Parts: sequence; C-alpha cells; structure tokens
Amino acid sequence: MSAAGKGFSPHLDIRRGCVDMTHGSGARAMTQLIEELFMKHFDNDLLRQANDQAAFEVERGRMVMSTDAHVVTPLFFPGGDIGSLAVHGTINDVAMSGARPLYLSAAFILEEGFPLAGLERIVISMARAAASAGVPVVTGDTKVVEKGKGDGVFIITTGVGMVPEGVDIGGGRARPGDVILVNGTLGDHGVAVMSCRENLSFETTIESDSAALHGLVADMVAAAPGIRCLRDPTRGGLASTLNELARQSRTGMILREDAIPVRPQVAAACELLGVDVLNVANEGKLVCICGPQSAGCLLEVMKAHPLGRDAAIIGEVVKDAAGFVEMRTAFGGSRVVDWPAGEPLPRIC
Repeated sequence: MSAAGKGFSPHLDIRRGCVDMTHGSGARAMTQLIEELFMKHFDNDLLRQANDQAAFEVERGRMVMSTDAHVVTPLFFPGGDIGSLAVHGTINDVAMSGARPLYLSAAFILEEGFPLAGLERIVISMARAAASAGVPVVTGDTKVVEKGKGDGVFIITTGVGMVPEGVDIGGGRARPGDVILVNGTLGDHGVAVMSCRENLSFETTIESDSAALHGLVADMVAAAPGIRCLRDPTRGGLASTLNELARQSRTGMILREDAIPVRPQVAAACELLGVDVLNVANEGKLVCICGPQSAGCLLEVMKAHPLGRDAAIIGEVVKDAAGFVEMRTAFGGSRVVDWPAGEPLPRIC
C-alpha cells in the first residue's frame, strides 16, 4: 500500500506492504484494507452487508455476551497464533455458560509499520478458526496507532450466544459434595508461548491447546443438564479459576495432585522456568463442577470427544465458608492452592 502523499494504489501490496496511518483514517485506504483483507477472508452474508452493525434473528431464551482483548506475544506460537486464539477465547467464554455461540465481532488495533503479509496470515487463521467452529465474524472495527505505540496487533473479540432452555450454569452454584473435572492436560498453552520467548527447546514440541470448546460443552450439557459450573482456566490457570469458583460459591475445594493431568514435558518446563503449572494459562481446557451422580457419565462423555480424551476427575467441593482450595500431594501431605502472586507469564493470551 502506498504511503499517504505517494499516490493511491489500486490494490493492497500484501507481500511487500505495511500498515500505515491511512489504514485507520476512515478514508479510501481504510476501506481498501477492509474490503481486500478483512472482508475477503471473513466473508459471510451478514458481513457482506457492510453496515456499521450486524442485524440477526435470535431464538427465544437467554442470550449471553462476552468480550475479550488479546495481547499475546509472540503473535505466532506452536499450535496457534493471536488470530485463532482470539476466536477460541471468546467462543469458550460464551460456551462456559452452556450457551451455543452464534456470532463474533472483531476489532483490530494495528501498529503503523506492521507487515500486511503478517496481518493477512493472522486474519486467515481467524477465518479458519471461525469457520471450523461455525461461529462467523459478522462485524468489526480497525484502528491504527503510531509506530512504537502498539505491539504489532491487538485483537478484541466479542461473542454472543443462546443458552438452551433449562440450563443454568454459573460460578456461584457449586455445592459441598460436588465433583471437579477437567477435560485434559494443563499448562500446554502457557508453556508453548513461554518456550518461544525464552528460546527453549525440548525433545518434543510443546504446542498450545488453543481450541473452541463449545462442541464438547454441548455434548456435556446434553448428557447432564444439571452441570453446576463451567469455567475455562486461562490467565492464572487452574489455581485462579478454582479460587474464583470457591469464592463465588462460598465453598472450599480439595484437589488430588496425582489426578491432575500434566504432560511430562510441560511439567519439566515449569520446573525449569520456576512456575507452578496450576498458575499457567490454558486455552483449550475447561473445569466442570457437577453433582456426584453426574460425574461418571460426564467423564465418559468428555473422554469420547476429541477435546476430552485426557479428561479426569481431580477433586471435590467441600464445606468451607473461607473458600480455601487445598491440594492433597502425591507424598501424602497437603498445601493451599492460593491465587497466583502477580502474573508469572504476562502477555499470554
């Protein structure tokens, strides 16, 4: 794309061009960027209308809405990138209510000088993730900031969805005697991103677990409509998530260390980096709390799904007004699983 003052190019030069301030000006260059890059790859009937909003019909029932800002660094990492992450993260936040995600919006904050080829790579990844999930991007926005005042690309996504009738899932619904499940190994995403930053190498590649979980959630809700809580343990990992749920429900929780699934290479990386795997972010994992009568059925349903093959029962909810989360260690002792102090892995999602 020609810079302002050097004439207008009839087409974006994706291979050699970079984002410049005219791409956020609201004028012809911005329209060209939207049409030749964003609309080209996100193409769908609602987006094609080119309005400042998307109008769509919804079924009767409770609607849910969630928004998330994505500032991950590096932008590309094993198993994903900021584009697929932005789609998966918001879809999962909507799905944790038991809802069926319907539509996404996406806002891009671009730094002047960012290569258009890199931006197209991100947009293609987002488009593929949205298409695979069946949740289209139907509206959005683009802004450009001066060089040095951003970090390449920030993406803000918002999702809407509908909760099926009879489903009531929330963080304040856990009860003593309930069972705690996860759908797979913990820490994969955070370690994949951190290994890129620290230039760490392992015998096998550690990949992000980034994935859209709404299909798994739909299977779980169909099998056990009485699920009490669902939450995706992203920033702050399992430790933050369980402390949040314990606080909301005014209960305590007890975990079994030997039941928590962690890949050996992830455990080794966490030891090397000096971080607790329970504090590490995940992007394709969920925590489920349900009544004991539903636990066996849910575990089977989770294991039957590709995103739940390593599912496990990891603990139980107990009566504790103070809201402590405790771990029964593999050596027979116990320790408090507290909120993370600060953010051990910043810019992770």
